[in-house]
Amino acid sequence: MYPSTTARRLMTPLVLALAGCQAEEQAPAATYWFEDQAQARGIDYRHDSGFETAYRIPEITGSGAALADLDGDGDLDAYIVQSGSLIETSNAWDRIYLNRGDGTFVAGSTPPDGNGFGMGVATGDYDNDGDIDLYVTNLGENLLLENDGTGVFTNVASSAGVADPGWGTSAAFLDLDGDGDLDLYVANYIQWRLDAELECYMAGVQTFCPPQNYKAPAPDRLFRNNGDGTFTDVSRNAGMHLAFGNGFGVVGADFNQDGLTDIFVANDMMVNQLWLNQGDLRFSESAMDWGCGADESGEAKAGMGVAAADIDNDADVDILVVNLESQSDSLFRNAGNWFEDATAEVGLNVTSRRYTRFGVAFADFDNDGWLDIYHANGAVAHIPDQLGDPFAEPNSLYRGAGARFELQKPEGGTAASLVHTSRGLAVGDVDDDGGLDLLVVNRDAPPYLLMNRAPDRGNWARFRVVSATGRDAHSATVSVTAEGRRQNRDVQPTSSYLSSNDPRVHFGLGRDESAKNVEVAWPGGAREAFGDFVGGRTILLEEGTGTPLAPSS
Repeated sequence: MYPSTTARRLMTPLVLALAGCQAEEQAPAATYWFEDQAQARGIDYRHDSGFETAYRIPEITGSGAALADLDGDGDLDAYIVQSGSLIETSNAWDRIYLNRGDGTFVAGSTPPDGNGFGMGVATGDYDNDGDIDLYVTNLGENLLLENDGTGVFTNVASSAGVADPGWGTSAAFLDLDGDGDLDLYVANYIQWRLDAELECYMAGVQTFCPPQNYKAPAPDRLFRNNGDGTFTDVSRNAGMHLAFGNGFGVVGADFNQDGLTDIFVANDMMVNQLWLNQGDLRFSESAMDWGCGADESGEAKAGMGVAAADIDNDADVDILVVNLESQSDSLFRNAGNWFEDATAEVGLNVTSRRYTRFGVAFADFDNDGWLDIYHANGAVAHIPDQLGDPFAEPNSLYRGAGARFELQKPEGGTAASLVHTSRGLAVGDVDDDGGLDLLVVNRDAPPYLLMNRAPDRGNWARFRVVSATGRDAHSATVSVTAEGRRQNRDVQPTSSYLSSNDPRVHFGLGRDESAKNVEVAWPGGAREAFGDFVGGRTILLEEGTGTPLAPSS
């Protein structure tokens, strides 16, 4: 989870110097893109890692958040995971914040809690009853929170068969067998016990141990949805026991364009995993064969968060894995049936090394039709001579300029300096003004609710894409034309780190007034055309209501 002391000392000055030169060349005049309004808008949560004096690795890793419509009124509510204490009962609980409809929040009902140390949250309508349910991962038993439709939840994990007792991190609801209901993939980190914790030092200072010291990667879990409110653990038959990793970030997409949803897992200090769906809930681990297991030099980096999107508008899904300070991001560009490491080519090789990145998002914040990048940063080893929080770092914003990314100043795109140990990151338009906002969870601190203030923001269109059963159609791809360019975006709630995003699909239209030639490629391969739509609003696209198209070749 961090480099050697020698590497850190040698690389950091060089990286910072190069980053400063590149930023000076690329960054425009300082403008701010976001304004933190968490407290002003009613979010009074504060994260608690449980850290006191001992350095226990779970205390540096969490936690995450979700932006989703939990009470069914059409706007985005927030769920924030609380970590708590590893050694005693904690009074700190997960929190629900309900949107009043104007982007301000009121505390919702207190969600059920388990005995675990809170990590992440995934969203999806697992029982096809029309409301969004939650899966909350822990160090300890996980929770499956069934929604009654009003944002009040009941934990049914045990009866449903998904109360996995490991160290769960990111999870994803995905229809992996094409039967119309959402299966569940759960990434696990390491096999860890409090009574077997290690002591580690860097430059004579005690700090958190890296995962490789434990030599105990944990197997991930795949649960098949039985369609009756229960799940069956099919991990072994699916192939998930053939490759282990220190799993942190998870994202699902049809990477090889065969109509089946695949799974990518970012592993910390181990080779990443690309589980290609073979049908019938069987998977082939193909990351090294496809060129996305390690970087172009063969280095397995400290994979934290992951994002996946078509950044170059060529109709296939690319992958971005964020890593440790001194290690660059890994931008794996999809070349059809393999990935090429395009990190340097897209402009991320130098400046991304400055900080340790956990949460990450591809999103068009300025609505110009090109995806931007946001990094939620925070160290895992003490930053020398830093006062206050010794792990705190500013976050980073990159503007998409074609298929390249330009670092923006001020840091993180905010006028006020924001420096914390950031972890989970969720994306969504909480005030429905057409600009994508960010919810960032900070270790042992309040979160950021970063309201979009991007300069010269363009027009936009947003689509709620629902399956024949009425739920969000996870992994469906929406394509639109704006300003002469074809854009492709997936229904993809799960990505980033421990977090879940608004499932609605957002397009920046630039100066165009409408989204033209709207099409949806549904999981399974069916395609439909829906015509043109005036921008500046959210449009419902329902499976089976468009004009059928021939499947893609």
